[in-house]
Amino acid sequence: MRAVVTVVGKDMVGILSKVSGICAENKMNVIEVSQTILQDMFCMIMLVETSEGANFAAFSDEIKAEGEKLGLVIHAMHEDVFNSMHRI
Repeated sequence: MRAVVTVVGKDMVGILSKVSGICAENKMNVIEVSQTILQDMFCMIMLVETSEGANFAAFSDEIKAEGEKLGLVIHAMHEDVFNSMHRI
């Protein structure tokens, strides 16, 4: 299964490291990353793939909570849901 992870918030050191670390802890492999900084705002989209035995719901909750602690909005969405939302 693949998922899309989005991160938006004020730029600071270590955002990519923190998010990718949580992915690794939850057996998520980062496939692609696109990030940019718009003035002082950090914006990132990651495509991750789950390993066998990974708990996506727990990962989603953990990454969202970490974002709240850091003052970021982090959202993880199953790829099928993402594709359905963006289909015309």
